[in-house]
Amino acid sequence: MPIAPTVETATRHDLHNRAVPSRTFSPLAPVDLRFAITGLSAGGFDPSIAVDSDGAWVATRTPDGPATLHFTQADSITAEAWGPGADAALEAAPGICGATDDPSGFEPMHPVVQRLVRRFPGARVTRTGAVVESLVRMIVAQRVTGTEARKGYIRMARELGGPAPGPRELTLPPDPHRIAELAYTAFHPWGIERGRAETLIRVASRANRMEEAAEMPFADAYARITAMRGVGAWTAGTVGLVALGDPDAIPVGDYHLPNTIAYALVGEERADDNRMLELLEEFRPHRGRVVQLVRAAHVAAPKYGPRSAIRSFEES
Repeated sequence: MPIAPTVETATRHDLHNRAVPSRTFSPLAPVDLRFAITGLSAGGFDPSIAVDSDGAWVATRTPDGPATLHFTQADSITAEAWGPGADAALEAAPGICGATDDPSGFEPMHPVVQRLVRRFPGARVTRTGAVVESLVRMIVAQRVTGTEARKGYIRMARELGGPAPGPRELTLPPDPHRIAELAYTAFHPWGIERGRAETLIRVASRANRMEEAAEMPFADAYARITAMRGVGAWTAGTVGLVALGDPDAIPVGDYHLPNTIAYALVGEERADDNRMLELLEEFRPHRGRVVQLVRAAHVAAPKYGPRSAIRSFEES
């Protein structure tokens, strides 16, 4: 896995004379910082992530403790970090913002994808290495509407996260140790029913084994992740695009993605997973990169029929 070359490491001091370490690096390919960082989130209003005119902010947990990263971009990208896990977060920073993603060898012949490459040259595949954080976000989103997923994750993060270090008001992702200690009924006020709650508890209870997947070959990583009951191809594929840096990852089983891919590539309004995989086959081993490009373009197939109802599990 190539890594972005480090240009400079430095330390500045803030207004309170506190040391703020930083790392400046050159991405392997153009990076759209907003697209990369918002792609890590649990939909809109993720309390651990913010993107504004001052750059992008990410609160995360590292083996050394909590940390907050602040990314700014010019010709290169600079990351500053706060918290006990600052050094570990800075080490991971190039992957977190997509700067280690290497699109060399991706030369699509499909005219639609060629246009998307030209329009969105900075649509990168990230490699956060934070497998459990990504799994928790994706498990909460299993088999529910986007609104349910966002509300459930935000409520859980506020209860189990705690304030992030640094000058920006952010909430840390949920603490796996606290998740592992809960009974499934504790998740009901957050709109998370027994099935997803028990999957979250299993993942959190084996957090160290899940985190090891970040250093494995992709096939072994997916085998490790999907061996966990309740974690299937959709969850693993999404984790691949966010935490593992796999440019060929596809979230098979997504409710909307087959329609979106088919509509974007060939104008078909409806498709299933098999049709999606058929259309993406020519792009192997960059099928996930095509998914990212289509997402960057905000393509949406026409929708028909009633919307799914928002459900409550508080009394389940």
